[in-house]
Amino acid sequence: MTTMLQSILLWLLYLSSFYAFIPSLISRLFGFRVFRRGKSDTQYALTFDDGPDPFYTPRLLDLLRKYNVKATFFVVGEHAASHPELIRRMHEEGHLIGIHNYIHKTNWLMRPRTVRDQIERTGHIIQEITGEKTCYYRPPWGIMNLFDFFSKKDHEIILWSSMFEDWKCSVGAEQLKERVLKKLKGGEVLLLHDRGTTLGADAHAPEQMLEALETVLQEAERRGLESVRVDTLMNGREITESSSVVSRQEVEPRLKLKLWKRAVVALWLGWEKLFYWVYHLRTTSSEDPMLHFRSRVYHGARVEMDHGYVMQNGDPIIELHFDNQKLFEIGVTSRSTMHLAIRMIRTMEQQLPDLAQLIAADPELRSAKAIYGVSMINRGPEKFGFTVHELAPGPFSIASKLYLKLLLGVIHPAGQKRLKQRTDQLVPKMIVMPVEELLKRYAQQHHHKVASDAAEKARDESLVIDNEILPDRN
Repeated sequence: MTTMLQSILLWLLYLSSFYAFIPSLISRLFGFRVFRRGKSDTQYALTFDDGPDPFYTPRLLDLLRKYNVKATFFVVGEHAASHPELIRRMHEEGHLIGIHNYIHKTNWLMRPRTVRDQIERTGHIIQEITGEKTCYYRPPWGIMNLFDFFSKKDHEIILWSSMFEDWKCSVGAEQLKERVLKKLKGGEVLLLHDRGTTLGADAHAPEQMLEALETVLQEAERRGLESVRVDTLMNGREITESSSVVSRQEVEPRLKLKLWKRAVVALWLGWEKLFYWVYHLRTTSSEDPMLHFRSRVYHGARVEMDHGYVMQNGDPIIELHFDNQKLFEIGVTSRSTMHLAIRMIRTMEQQLPDLAQLIAADPELRSAKAIYGVSMINRGPEKFGFTVHELAPGPFSIASKLYLKLLLGVIHPAGQKRLKQRTDQLVPKMIVMPVEELLKRYAQQHHHKVASDAAEKARDESLVIDNEILPDRN
């Protein structure tokens, strides 16, 4: 039952990641298909979520009118329907009104059709009150799903560049003021809240927001900064531009990847971090974290290994994983699939002794039957003591093949062209080695000898690389 539950949870994690985690990761890291920061030196955008609120929103509108500034309100549909006079006032006083779903519920927990209904229903309420249709949308908590990406043609998705936990009374007006002033500059999209009735918020938190905001507006006026609507700040800027922490100038010259490929890479690396955290993977070498592993129970058909060893269903094993960041760096600088494979083999040669020493020192790891992994390296592992086996037909085999081909298409300089060549080599297979064999081969090796052997092998393999690549280029 425990094993079945783990499998169910794993598949749920896979599905939820592709539906929700990955789109949110892409939008947060790359600003893909969202707006979250402008380019102005003198204009910034104040945005308010979760309202309108019958007590705090009128006071907020009074404050904005007092300092003659414009803002953007992302309203919850049910609150807008209950207080149409406040929506009408926002519109009449020149503020921009956007959609924040009909109820304040994360898109991760709703089907695409439900999300679409939430957006359309709220948009219809706003249009009925103001006479104008809005195309601006901010998902609750900024959490997106695949539907949000596909709905880009109908709505501009607006996130933020800075948020301040103003929904918590414990922050206090003074600390909130300091946080906002620290981020107050041109181009910023500041997120605040004019209602405190949503899940996780404190009902009276908007009180301290209003207190802090007046000081912020005074300081903005002193600095010559102007609060404008989001659509004004967006003017002249393409939505698909990246506002990643790592600038485009830093990324493109080194990787030379298109935006969609960079998005896939971010997805890939983010998924790896989540997977390692969930399953508590360990690393063979902290200095060069290329090989990761975890203890688990094998579930599958009987596998025969060298020297009479057998791995069968229920045996404890050690599962191997390559570090995706390292693999990506190797991939984008490799000249062919063969070059990529050889460099990975070389890395294995350097790290297997580290793995052997860790296993030898840990009684739990020492009791494992074998070390196991799935790889596209079909030639080479045998020399290190592995046996290579076909994956059993089924969903796992199909998913592994599609996954690894997708990644190869992204990280290899030849991209999709490479996938059409030597397709017989692009088949993921199981590699497995008895733990006893690993210890026999590598536990006593000295690191300086491994490094020396690797250097010698690298010189020999450079000849192989040249021989493989030159005909392939023609």
